[in-house]
Amino acid sequence: MAKNSYDLVVLAAGMGSRFGGVKQVQPVGPHGELIIEYSAFDALRAGFGRLVLVIRKDIEKDFRDTIGRRLEARMDVQYVFQEMDTLPADWAGRGQAAPLQVGNRTKPWGTAHAALVAQPAVRGPFAVINADDFYGASAYRTLAAHFAASTDYAMVGYPLSQTLSEHGTVSRGLCATDAAGRLTAITEITKIEKTVTGARYTDATGQTQQLTGAEIVSMNFWGFTPAVFPQLEAAFAAFLASRGQDPKAEIYLPTTLSDLNARGEARIALHRSEDAWFGLTYKEDLASAQAAIRALVAAGKYPAPLWK
Repeated sequence: MAKNSYDLVVLAAGMGSRFGGVKQVQPVGPHGELIIEYSAFDALRAGFGRLVLVIRKDIEKDFRDTIGRRLEARMDVQYVFQEMDTLPADWAGRGQAAPLQVGNRTKPWGTAHAALVAQPAVRGPFAVINADDFYGASAYRTLAAHFAASTDYAMVGYPLSQTLSEHGTVSRGLCATDAAGRLTAITEITKIEKTVTGARYTDATGQTQQLTGAEIVSMNFWGFTPAVFPQLEAAFAAFLASRGQDPKAEIYLPTTLSDLNARGEARIALHRSEDAWFGLTYKEDLASAQAAIRALVAAGKYPAPLWK
């Protein structure tokens, strides 16, 4: 492995229920390019040589027919599968009164579990991103520079105002930092609604809380070393013991990393992206994503077609 070659783990096993389909294979570029292609393009230029796709077996054909054929000639592409029965190797219902009812689930176990199942394909320092989010080139350069200088974990965050949808509410992880600028906690906020002055949400007491939009939020752009895998496995085992019977419960990367940090088991550098984020939360977001890509192409940020 080249000294500056890192892995990019792409979380693509989500159902895409709000978008109304397999949103990871929706074209956004002027020549039918997908968001994952722009992510791979930016990552490759920043020193990420391998793409690890975390998918479900039932959408494997779509991914191999689209992502695979477009990217395998340009970088090393590995597939790993996030399934309901992908459990820790020594899991035997530890701490549970009854066996897991995996058949009751209709969705994957969550983003922390998705990152965990990538372990067999990961070789060294690696980034984790969502398949349907566009993060911008600077995020990958920033993380590559971090890997070259530190063994701490890292997160690239974005101002909340850049991550809101015009077409519905969103969930975001609000980041808190210490005096040195390190990430100390992530608070998951649901049903955040865009407003004229910023954003708002309703808290657990039913009170409306206002946000300025300048708050830094997690968009699941993480940097790890392989040391994170035993930590994720322990967290997932604890999650299964306490919430495994709930068919809707999920274990999320932001919450898991926030807990590790609170216990002093992880140091997480917080970097801020210089580029805008956009994604496909709702079907109506597709047109604005396509417009954003057209603007970046017009500004000379990307060639068209992307792979010349």
